[in-house]
Amino acid sequence: MYALYIANKNYSSWSLRPWVLLKTLGIDFDERFVPFLQASSYEEFRKFSPTGLVPCLVDGDLTVWDSLAITEYVAEDYSQVWPGDRAARAWARSAAAEMHSGFATLRNICGMNVGVRVRMHEINGALQTNLDRMDELWSEGLSRFGGPFLAGETFTAVDAFFCPVAFRVQTYDLKLSDTSLAYCERLLELPAMKEWYEAGLAETIRDEPHDAEIGLAGALIEDLRAV
Repeated sequence: MYALYIANKNYSSWSLRPWVLLKTLGIDFDERFVPFLQASSYEEFRKFSPTGLVPCLVDGDLTVWDSLAITEYVAEDYSQVWPGDRAARAWARSAAAEMHSGFATLRNICGMNVGVRVRMHEINGALQTNLDRMDELWSEGLSRFGGPFLAGETFTAVDAFFCPVAFRVQTYDLKLSDTSLAYCERLLELPAMKEWYEAGLAETIRDEPHDAEIGLAGALIEDLRAV
C-alpha cells in the first residue's frame, strides 16, 4: 500500500492534489501527517522526503516526490488517473502541467488557507491575468469534453490539480465566470474535498508564515478554524 506524506490540511495545497486524487478514485493509501513546524519543518520532512517538501509518496522501497511525479507514478498502476480518451488525456496533462508550473501570482497572493475568509485589498493586473486564464482553461475543458469535470464525465488528475484553486476561490471570494464558479462548487462538494475541509477546520496547529500571508492579500473577515 502507498504511504502518502502530507502536511497541514488547512495550508498544504501541494499535499491536497495527490490526497484528493487517491481518495476520490478509491485508491488505498496510508496517510502520514507531518505538520509544518516553521524553522524545523525542513529537517522533519527530510526524514522521508529528499527535498524536505511534501507531498511525498513511499511505495515499498521506492520514494516518489513532487505532486506531478506522484500522479504519474500512480497512473502506472491505475489507468483511471488520466482520461481514457487520447485527446482528453493530452489536454488534461497539459492543463495539469500548466497549473503545476504556472499561476504564480495566484499562488503568491492567495495562499491556501481553507479555514478563513478574506476580503481582498485589490485584484492587481497580474492576478486578474491569472484568473482570466483560469476561466479560459476551465471553460475550454468543460465545453470541449462535455463536463461535469474538466476532461469529461469522471474526476481525473487534472481536476485534482485544480482542487486547491477551488478552496482559494472560496477563501478569497475570487470572481470567475458562472461556468467556472459552478465547477468550483462541484469540486467543493466532492466527499473527499469535504473530508479535507473539515479536517482543516479542526486543526489547531498554526503556521505563522502562512497566516501572515492573509494580511498581505486582504482583511480577515472570518476565521472558522478550531481554537
